[in-house]
Order: sequence, then structure tokens, then C-alpha cells
Amino acid sequence: MTWSEMEPLLSQALGETLRMVAWSTVIAVAAGLPVGVLLVLTDRGGLLRNLPVNRALGVVVNVGRSLPFVILMIALLSFTRGIVGTTIGWQAAVVPLSVGAVPFFARLVETAVREVDDGLVEAVRAMGGSTWTVVRKVLLPESLASLLAGATTTVIALIGYSAMAGVVGGGGLGDLALRYGYQRFETGFMWVIVALLVVLVTLVQLAGDLAARSADRRRRGPAPRLRLLRPRTP
Repeated sequence: MTWSEMEPLLSQALGETLRMVAWSTVIAVAAGLPVGVLLVLTDRGGLLRNLPVNRALGVVVNVGRSLPFVILMIALLSFTRGIVGTTIGWQAAVVPLSVGAVPFFARLVETAVREVDDGLVEAVRAMGGSTWTVVRKVLLPESLASLLAGATTTVIALIGYSAMAGVVGGGGLGDLALRYGYQRFETGFMWVIVALLVVLVTLVQLAGDLAARSADRRRRGPAPRLRLLRPRTP
């Protein structure tokens, strides 16, 4: 297969991969961030200590993380059809990708938030800060570098999952590798797809590392890490 024949196929497949990864990342961050924070807040010693809720969230997250992605895609076929009206194409692949990524990112958020210095939390609480204030002023800003690193790891995992989505007609580079590299024995074409995925992962990792280092430098800079709140008046 010549480059002129490969180029339009690669362009379309790359666009599908980027769209499904982008949408899945947005959903994973939007849903996984509050779940991860709640896992910390509702645990023993948390500001919203509630062990039944914590255990229930933990079970849901663990179940979601334990399922292999290919099995998860097959198990969610009916659910996917009900959400997007089809089980093939990149739009359909977004559903299992998001379901698989939310618990994955939630655990990374939990780990990042637990690393925040308890002294900062106590300082805000002593000055009358509410739980929401602690989350907004301390937990999220102080863990931003780790959260960005976790988001980078999630995106890279989603790129790998998106390639597996091609097994069930999810579109993207994985579907192209399956149809041409495996079924039509176009080995050279398959290696081009592999190289493209490697480049994509490398670029994401470099961008994520840069963002995380930048956030960490700002946090550790000479400026105060926490803007003091007005003490509560008696």
C-alpha cells in the first residue's frame, strides 16, 4: 500500500481516535474528580466522615477498575446502544471508554489529594473555612501537579483503550490496524499505525509532564501557597 493510499485512512482514523479520547477524558475528569475527592472526605478522619458512603464508593470504583476493557465494552453494548443509538463508531466507543476511565482517574485523584499537608487543612478550618472552602482553597490547588500527572496517565491509558475499541468496531487507529494490518496482512501499514500511536503517547506525556512541573513550581514558589481567610468573628 502506497502513502497516497494510506494518508486519507490515517487522517480519518487519527481524527476519530483524538475525538474519542478527548470526549472520554472530559467525562472522566468531570466525574472522576468529585468521586476521588469524596473518597478522601468521607474516609476516617475526613471532613465529611461517612464510612458507609466511603465503602460504597470504594466498591464501585474497585469493580470498575477490575474489569478488562474488552469485557467492559461487550458488557456495555446494550447500554451504549441506549445512550448513542449504535454500538459501532467512535461515538459508541466513548461510552465504555468513559465508564472505564472514571474509576481509574478517581483513584489517582484520591492518591493526589491524600498527599496534601493536613496542617493546611486545619489552618483553614481554624479560620472558619467550610468544607467547600477547604476543597477549593487547599485540596485542589495543593494537589494540582499530581492531578495533572494523573490526568496525563489517564489520557495515555485511554489512547491504549481506544486502540482496543477497534476490536468491536469502535473506529480509530485500532480499527484500522485490525482491518488492514491483521485481516489484510498489510504489515507495513500496521507498523505505521504503531509508530503514530507511539508519537501520540509521547506528545501527551511531554505536555503532561510540562504542565505538572509548571504547576509544582508555582505551588512551591516564593508566593504564599494559601491565601489566608478572614478569621471568623465571635
